[in-house]
Formats: sequence, structure tokens, C-alpha cells
Amino acid sequence: METLNAPDTARGEMTRIGKSVAIKGEVSCGEDLYIDGQVEGTIDPKGNRLIIGPNGSVKANINARAVIVQGKLEGTIHASDRVDLKQSATVVGDITTQRISIEEGAHLKGSVNVQKEAPKKGGPGGIALSPSEAAQPEKR
Repeated sequence: METLNAPDTARGEMTRIGKSVAIKGEVSCGEDLYIDGQVEGTIDPKGNRLIIGPNGSVKANINARAVIVQGKLEGTIHASDRVDLKQSATVVGDITTQRISIEEGAHLKGSVNVQKEAPKKGGPGGIALSPSEAAQPEKR
């Protein structure tokens, strides 16, 4: 049985895309996702973690809880928790997250937007309402 060198696999729920696999289109799953192959399109692990391995080559827009990049990524990253760019990472694109770490040697070309907290879901137009505002719909 193969052991993944990806961190935090204690839950045992991880989908793996091997280095011989190439995918074009939308990739979504309900568990952590490890990509060591080629993916082009959209990646949404439904609030879980995405790991791009050292052989991974990704051209995609990503929406995940956490993203760890060891390989190559071209596209936007939206991570509700954190983004980690490892020493071997090459990223071209914009990053939006709460926390970010960039190891020495990693390459990043794009913008980084660090938010204090994840956007709250709620009122109209994505605007977060206070509990008193939410209780009084006539003021909206």
C-alpha cells in the first residue's frame, strides 16, 4: 500500500490524482484532494484541503479551505483558511486567504489579499448583517 507524503492524512479521506493523469474540466470532491498530475479548469474540494504535489501542474481557479502548493499553479486561489507555498512552488495568479506562508525559494507572481476572517454568509448581496439587522427585515 502506498503511503502519501502529504501532511495530515490521519482522517484517511483523500482523493489522489497521480502524475500520469491529465484532466480538463471541473474537479470537485467531498474530501481532501492531492494532485500530482495535470489539471486544467476548476477545482473545488467542497471546503476541504487541496495539495498540489511536486509533480503537479495545475491551470485552474481553486476554491478550498486550505491549499498547499509544491508544484506549478496558474490561476486564482480562494482559501477560506490558509495557503502554504512550499520551496518548490511556482504560482502565477492571485491569492485570497486568511493566512499565508511562503517558504524561501517559492515563486509567486500575482497579488495576495489576506482577510481577517472568512466572509459571512447572510444578507442581500453577500453583505453580512448584525443579529439586530437580520431580525428586522424592513430595514433592508
